[in-house]
Amino acid sequence: MEVCCNLEVDINGEEIFMVDKNTVASYSGRLSKLFGRSKANLRNLKLIFQDFPGGAEGFELILKFCYNNGYVQMSPSNVPVLYSAAQFMEMNCSISGTQNLQEQTERYLDDINEWTWSELLNALKRCQDLSLSRPSIVLHKCLDSLVGKLHLALEEHCCPSTSSSDGSALRFSCDTKSTESLKTVFSNGVWWFEELLLLNPDFVKMIVPSMLKRDFDEVVIARFLVYYQKSKISNASRDEKRKIIEVVVEMLYTLDHNSVSCKSLFSILRVALGLNINKCIRNKLEKMIGAQLDRGTLDNLLLPSRSGSSYLYDVNLVLRFVKAFLHEQKSRTSQMTLTRVATLMDLYMAEVAPDPCLKPSKFLALAKALPEYARRSHDDMYRAMDMYFEVHTEISEEERIKMCCALNYEKLSVEICINLSKNRRFPSKSSIQGLVSEQLKQTAKNSKSITSLPRKLDECENKSSKRDETSNRVMFDTKKLDFSDENERLKAHIQGIQWRVMELERVCKKMHTQMGKVMKSKVTSHSQLKSLPWLCS
Repeated sequence: MEVCCNLEVDINGEEIFMVDKNTVASYSGRLSKLFGRSKANLRNLKLIFQDFPGGAEGFELILKFCYNNGYVQMSPSNVPVLYSAAQFMEMNCSISGTQNLQEQTERYLDDINEWTWSELLNALKRCQDLSLSRPSIVLHKCLDSLVGKLHLALEEHCCPSTSSSDGSALRFSCDTKSTESLKTVFSNGVWWFEELLLLNPDFVKMIVPSMLKRDFDEVVIARFLVYYQKSKISNASRDEKRKIIEVVVEMLYTLDHNSVSCKSLFSILRVALGLNINKCIRNKLEKMIGAQLDRGTLDNLLLPSRSGSSYLYDVNLVLRFVKAFLHEQKSRTSQMTLTRVATLMDLYMAEVAPDPCLKPSKFLALAKALPEYARRSHDDMYRAMDMYFEVHTEISEEERIKMCCALNYEKLSVEICINLSKNRRFPSKSSIQGLVSEQLKQTAKNSKSITSLPRKLDECENKSSKRDETSNRVMFDTKKLDFSDENERLKAHIQGIQWRVMELERVCKKMHTQMGKVMKSKVTSHSQLKSLPWLCS
C-alpha cells in the first residue's frame, strides 16, 4: 500500500509525526469529520493535539493499528493507553465496523480476571499516568479485579509470592495451576498495604467503596487508610498533603466510627490543622473524634490554637468535640462514658486555666459544656476554677459570680466546702453557700447516725431473745441498755446545727439585699461571720 505523508501531527509538543491523513482518517471518526468538511485537496496540513492520551507513545500505538490493517499487539501495560487513545480519536464501530480499536480493547478486558497481581498494578499505574478527566472503563475493571483478587487472597490467608523475573513485583493469579501463586502465607493480612501505596488519592477514593461492597473488614480498611496517610504524606507537597488528608478522612467517615482508633484520628487532626482542609471534611473529622471523646486523653486535647488567636490552646475545637460527643450520645446514653468525658474536661480546664488570655466566657463554656448529671463530684471543677481566679485577678465580682453558677455545691466534698468558705478568691455568696453546704452535709451525716441507733438496739434485742429461747444459758436484759444520755446529746447537737443553718440562711438573704444596694461594692461576709459567736465556735 502506497503511503503518502501529507499530514503533520504535533502531539502535546513532545513529538511531530508525518502521516497519511486518509489512512488514519479511515479508522478515526475524529479525523474523518475534521477533513470531511472540506472537499478541496488540501496539502501541507498541520494538526496539533494538546492533550492526547499517552502522549507520543499513545499516538504511535494508534499509527501501528492504522498501518497494520486494524491490528496491534495488546498487553495489560498498553491497554489503558490504547483504550483512552481510541476514545479520543473516536475509533469506534461508526467509522470502521468491527475492526475498530475501542471494541478490540473492550474484548481484551473480558479476560482481565486472568491477569496477575503485578499486571493489574502496572495497568493501574498506567491509568494514573494518563491523568484522565474522568475514570475509564479500564480503570473500573482493573480496580474491581484487583479488589476481587485481594478479597480471595485474604479469605485464603494468602499473599502474592515474589516473581523470579522481577524481585520487586508481587504476583497473584486465580489460576490454581500457577506455580507463582498462593505460596506465602501472612497471618496479619496486611501485606497489601505497601503494594497499594502506588495509588493516588483519587484511586483510593474509588477502591474503598469497592472493598466495602465485598464486605472487607472495616477495621482493616481503616488501618490501611491510616497507613496510607502516614506513608504518603512525608514526601508530599502542601497541596498533595491536603488532598491525601481530605480523601483519607472522607473514606474513614464512611466506615463504622469504632473501626478507627481515637489516637489515629487525633494524629490525622494534628496534620490537618496546618493545611486548611475543606470545612466539610474538617467537620467530619471532628464528629468522628467527638464520637470517641471518652477514649481520648489530656494530651490529645492540648491542641495549639490557630495563628492569630491569643489563646494558648484551641478551646473552641474542644467545645466542638464535646458537642459532637453529646449528639452521638443521644442514641446511646451511657453514664460511664459521660463520667469519663467529664473527668477529661476537668483535667483540660485545669490545664488551660493558667492561660492569661483565656476569657471568662470561654472558661465558663468549658465548665457548662456537659450536662450537670455528667459529674458525680464538682471538686475538680472547683480546683480548676480556683486556679483560674488565682491567675485572672482582674475579673470582676459579677463575672466570678456568673462563673460560680456552674458549680453544684451539693456535689462538693466537705473538705472542699470548708476550703471554699475560707477562699477569698471566690465571691462572698459562694463562700457562704459552701459553708451552708458543709453544715448540711454534717447535719445529714449526724442524722443518719441517730436514726441508725434504734435499729441497732432492735437488732441487739432480737439476737438476745433468740439466744434465750434456744439455749437459756445467756441472760441478757435489754432494759439495762440505757442510750438516753447519748440520744439527748445528739438531739441537742442537731438542734444547734439546725439553728445555725437557719441563721446562715438569714445572713445570706441580708447580704444579698445589701449587695444589691451597694452597686457592686465588695462587701465580704467574712467580717460579719466573725461577729457571730456561733460561727467561731
